[in-house]
Amino acid sequence: MSSKLNGFWTAFLGVAAVAGLSAQTPASPQPPTQEPTAPTFTVQIDLVTNDVVVRDEKGNFISDLTKDEFEVYEDGIRQDITSMTVVTGGRVFNKLAAPPLPPPEGIIMPAKRVVNDISGRIFVFFVDDLHLEFGNTPRIRALFTRISKELVHDGDMFGIVSSGPSSLSIDMTYDRTRLDEAIKKITGDELKPTEIINGPPGAEGPTEVRYRAHVAFTTVNELLKNLESVHNRRKALVYVSDGYDFAPFADARLGLMDPTSPFAQNESRRMMNGDSSDTQQQNTANKEMQKQPEEFADADLARELADLTRSANRANTTIYTIDPRGLVGMGDIGEQVDPQQWQEFIRKSQDSLRVLAEETGGIAVVNQNDFGKALKRIDAETSDYYVLGYYSKNPDRTKRRRQVEVKVARANMSVWARKEYVLKPTPAPVSSSK
Repeated sequence: MSSKLNGFWTAFLGVAAVAGLSAQTPASPQPPTQEPTAPTFTVQIDLVTNDVVVRDEKGNFISDLTKDEFEVYEDGIRQDITSMTVVTGGRVFNKLAAPPLPPPEGIIMPAKRVVNDISGRIFVFFVDDLHLEFGNTPRIRALFTRISKELVHDGDMFGIVSSGPSSLSIDMTYDRTRLDEAIKKITGDELKPTEIINGPPGAEGPTEVRYRAHVAFTTVNELLKNLESVHNRRKALVYVSDGYDFAPFADARLGLMDPTSPFAQNESRRMMNGDSSDTQQQNTANKEMQKQPEEFADADLARELADLTRSANRANTTIYTIDPRGLVGMGDIGEQVDPQQWQEFIRKSQDSLRVLAEETGGIAVVNQNDFGKALKRIDAETSDYYVLGYYSKNPDRTKRRRQVEVKVARANMSVWARKEYVLKPTPAPVSSSK
C-alpha cells in the first residue's frame, strides 16, 4: 500500500514549503563524521496551529471575533495567540501573521519571504472499498458524483485513494475531471456475512476481517502523516466506508446457533433432563466461555480507532465519515443472518465511524439517506473557520501528548477545535560507519 502512496503528495510539496509551521519536535543533529560535510542548522519549532469553528445558537458561523476574544489553553496553561486567520466562504478576510522565530545564536540568516497561500481547501477522499458492499457500487458512485459537483469547488485541492481493488491513487490536484475519472473505477469488495461466518478463524477473531481493517487503517495513517506537512489550510479527510467490527456474527461463527453443534446438543440434553433451574444463566455463561478468545476484540478496535484519531489531530485534519448504505434495514435475505446479530453488526460498524468523526471534530453521516444535506454541512464547516496559532509555553518539553482547549468570551457560543495533539518522537541519531 505504501508504494501506492509514494507519489501521492508530490503535487503539493510546494504548498508545504511556503506555508506556516505546525507542532513538531526539533530535528536531531547529525552525528559527526570523518568526511567534511556542509553545516547543518537546526531550529526548535513549536508553533501550534488549530482550526476553530464558532457558531451561535442557530448554528450560524460567527466571523467577527477578535484575537482578544479567544482563549487557548494547553494542558491548562493559557497560551499567547500569535497568529489568527479568519476564513469565510473559503476567502481570507484578515490575517495576523505569526512573528518570525529568532535566528540561531551566532548565525545571520536572510529574512524569509512571506508568502500568503492559505486560500482554498484540501480534501483527501478515502474510498475504503474493502469495506463497501459490491451490490452498493452504483449508490457509492452516485454519492461521489454529488461530492464532485456540490463539495469540491474551484481552488480546492484534492486527492483520492482506495484501500482495495479499485486501485485509486490520484495525486493532489485542482482538476476535477480526475475525480470524475476515478468515480468510474470505484467498486465495493466487502466480505459478505456468510463469507465472514464460514471464513478461517483466528486466535482473536476472523483473520480476514482484521487484515482488511489493518490495510485500511495503515493507508489512512500514511495519508495523515503526509498531511502533517501542510499548514494553514483547511484539511478534511472524507472517509467513505461501511465501518468496522472485529468480531462480527460471533454466535453464528462459533456454532452457538447451529442445532447440530455440541453446544446446542448439550443444552438440549440439559432441558430434556429437566435441569431447568438457572438454565438460562448457565446457557449465557457457556456462550460467554465459547466467545472468550475474542473478548478483547472491541477493545482492540477502540485502540486502533484512537490511534487513527490521534494521527488526525496531530495533522490538524478533520475526518468526515460517510456510510453510503444510508438507512440500514434488514440484511440480504439470501445471507440468512440472525436479525439480532445483523443489527449488532450494523450498530458496531456505525459506531466506529462516529468515533473517527467526533474525535476529530467532524460529522458522521450514518443511517441517513439525505446525503445532500450532509454535503452542505461539510461544505460550510470547511469554508468558515479560524486558524489560531501559538508558540507552546508548556513547561514540560518532554510531554508528547498535549490537551488543548479553546474558549470564546461571547456567551451562548459553541466552539469546535481539536482537543489534543501529539508531538513526534525525536528521531534516534543515525550511526555513522566507515
